[in-house]
Amino acid sequence: MSSALLRTVPALRGALRASGAIKPAAALASTSFVRGKATLPDLPYDYNALEPYISSKIMELHHKKHHQTYVTGLNTALENIAKAEEKGDFTKAASIAPLLNFHGGGHVNHTLFWENLAPASREGGGEPTGDLKKAIEDDFGSFDDFRKQMNTTLAGIQGSGWAWLVKDKESDTLSIVTRANQDPVTGAFEPLLGIDAWEHAYYLQYENRKAEYFDAIWNIINWKTVAKRHD
Repeated sequence: MSSALLRTVPALRGALRASGAIKPAAALASTSFVRGKATLPDLPYDYNALEPYISSKIMELHHKKHHQTYVTGLNTALENIAKAEEKGDFTKAASIAPLLNFHGGGHVNHTLFWENLAPASREGGGEPTGDLKKAIEDDFGSFDDFRKQMNTTLAGIQGSGWAWLVKDKESDTLSIVTRANQDPVTGAFEPLLGIDAWEHAYYLQYENRKAEYFDAIWNIINWKTVAKRHD
């Protein structure tokens, strides 16, 4: 198998399994693929539940159209790579690896993103508590300092991408990282909280005022979910 495919497969396999974004029957096994299908996850809230911070129209398009596109693309990439491997055509399999990374990453990232959010009338908003609160204060100074740094990082993303609060798997320290396009967080970092900076996440409501979107989304962050990932 080519070096490009060897790099892509293990990293994406781990991200898919960790997020629950792909069913066990469809998980990647070793360096080959088990036949199966990724599916679009149901949201734990209605499309209008995050208003006024994210509109119902954005949520519906983002989930039903954009996320579905990544699911479809991931399944197609998995199928085409499996077919190429069966024929021993590893050059073709490697050429599909970027699509696997893009669509697989898009599926992983969005699955985590939906879980990051909750209606403000329920678990959304406020500040973290417990061990997560302490970890943020230890590594950023205060929650407000963390939020400002995250917003600054988001504003600095050129084009499309994500900003993530991550935990180093060895040191347990927290930091903020960015990923271009739909590249997933893999390797030494565990993704805790991701914020989508693609235009499709905000433009219908905020247009070119993306800083307002970055400010607004803190009102619907589900800190219980972030804390579970941290623990």
